[in-house]
Amino acid sequence: MSFFKLILSIFLIFNILGCVEKTTYSGKIITSEDLSNLKISNKDELMQKFGQPSYIDNIQNKFFYYTEMVKSKNFFNQKVEYSYLFVFEIDEFNKIIGTESINLLEKDNNIYQKQETNNNIIKKGFLEKVFGGVGPNKLPNSP
Repeated sequence: MSFFKLILSIFLIFNILGCVEKTTYSGKIITSEDLSNLKISNKDELMQKFGQPSYIDNIQNKFFYYTEMVKSKNFFNQKVEYSYLFVFEIDEFNKIIGTESINLLEKDNNIYQKQETNNNIIKKGFLEKVFGGVGPNKLPNSP
């Protein structure tokens, strides 16, 4: 009879815990109110309003802010409410020259998923791919 009570209590615990809805945020919490009153013209105002970016591209001088909200009732029932990437392009005088918001849930409109980096291994020969180069390696001159 105690085995039956144990199974019943485990079943009830999973049902009770499965009914609680949980909201999880990832990245920066950026609300629609923050974006509607967006009167930012330079890098200092951007950092003051949104804080440190999620990623900084130093080559193209772009700041990336990522935000996502997931609602879950249990392990099997999770739904992504929104997932956005905000890109701010900054010139050499710290002025914002371009902004872009990307909905990551719409994969057709996401231009960043279609970009690829160059693969230098393809340009090398077969021996260089297998052995990593041909010829003697130079020894370092450190004592």
